[in-house]
This record gives sequence, structure tokens and C-alpha cells, in this order.
Amino acid sequence: MLSVKSLSRSFGGVAAVDDVSFEVQPGHVHAVIGPNGAGKTTLFNLISGVYEPTAGQILLDKQDITGLPPEVLAQRGMCRTFQNLQICMNMTACENVMLGAHLHANASLWSGFFGWTRAADRKLEEKAFELMDYVGVGSARHAHATQLSFGVLKRLEIARALAASPRLLLLDEPAAGLNDSETHAVGELIRKIASGGTTVLLVEHDMKMVMSISDHIVVLDQGKKLAEGTAEQVRANPAVVTAYLGVDE
Repeated sequence: MLSVKSLSRSFGGVAAVDDVSFEVQPGHVHAVIGPNGAGKTTLFNLISGVYEPTAGQILLDKQDITGLPPEVLAQRGMCRTFQNLQICMNMTACENVMLGAHLHANASLWSGFFGWTRAADRKLEEKAFELMDYVGVGSARHAHATQLSFGVLKRLEIARALAASPRLLLLDEPAAGLNDSETHAVGELIRKIASGGTTVLLVEHDMKMVMSISDHIVVLDQGKKLAEGTAEQVRANPAVVTAYLGVDE
């Protein structure tokens, strides 16, 4: 589904991502891991159109999407969440999820003039309720965003991304700031999303969750691809262990 070919991005002469290549297979959970400063979020920003690469190419369904802006990528079926919450705190939980479906909303001038948007909004609200149930926060469907816990807001953000009906979902540290039970719930949700046919690419620091849910893992270190493979292969790779734990001199 996704091919990253020799991707690089430099900032002021520093290579944040340096000649990274990998492929993402449809319907799988793919993880990108690495120590702090390894270039994981920069890689995500390149794939999702936030940054333009210095060099390299990105293909989605064999179509070149290199440098396309996020709104165009969303139309092509790629959506993402962010490392830091991007919830609209002046909205209700349901309204936040509905916001993610704007690409599918009937919002033309004539629709508003004839009142057709009211029926469309009801359908979007029903869809938002379904997605909130799906991610496990259905009990908060009538709550205001300011009333919700951090863990609920994290899953609400995933529901909002799913409202755009993506084929490829990028999750940037979905378990960051969560306790063990919340992390376990998010891990189960990610597997459920992939089982439903949506491909997932995630950046995550919680190694227990990554190893338990990922079909394939790419390891970055100082902007370069250090290793890739299954959880078992990555866990047994001496270079990965050294990158995370260091070596005695």
C-alpha cells in the first residue's frame, strides 16, 4: 500500500531522516520505533505531507504522493493523529468526531439554502456515535471535550481520524501519557482497526504494546534505518539492543 524510497530530510545541515526505505502492506499493523531523536515523527511528517522531503519518494497504491499536502492525502485515504492532542476543546466529543467527516459532508451553498444539510448532519452524528462506540468511548457521546479524561480524548482523536474513512491510518504515539490499562485498550483497538481492513502505521515508545500488536517493525536510529522485521527479529537484533541500551566501553 505504501512505499517509502530513499527518503531524506535535513534541517540546517542535520539529517533528521537519512535515506530511509520500507514498505507497508495492506491490512497490517506497521510500527516505527527508535530512541528519542531517531527521526520517527519527522518521518511521519514527511509521509503525511506536513514536511517536504529533501530527497526520496513516497508512493501510495503505486501513485507518487511525494510532497502532496495533508488535505490532498486525506482525500486519497491517508489520515493521521498527532503526538500532542489536537482535540477542539470548545466542542463536544461528538462534534469533534463529526469534524473528521468533513470530506464526506454535504456542505454546498444550495444544500444549506434548501435545508438539506440538516438531514446530512443527522447522518454524520449517527456515524460519530457509531465510531465512539467502536473506539470504546460511547458513554461520552453527549459530553463536552473539557469534561473528558486524557485517555478518552486519545481514543476520541482516533475516532475522529476514522470518521474520514481512511485506508491508511497513521498514529503518532497513541499510547503516550496513558496508564497500563489504557495502553492495553488502545493496543486492542489498533488490532481491531487493522482487522477491519484499515492499514495502520504507528510511531510508539511503549515496546510492550508495539511487540504485541505489530506485524512488521522498522527501527530508526539517528535518522537512519537500523533494522526491520517481525517483533521476534527486531527483539533479537543486537544493533537494536545497543541503540536502546548502549554498550559498555
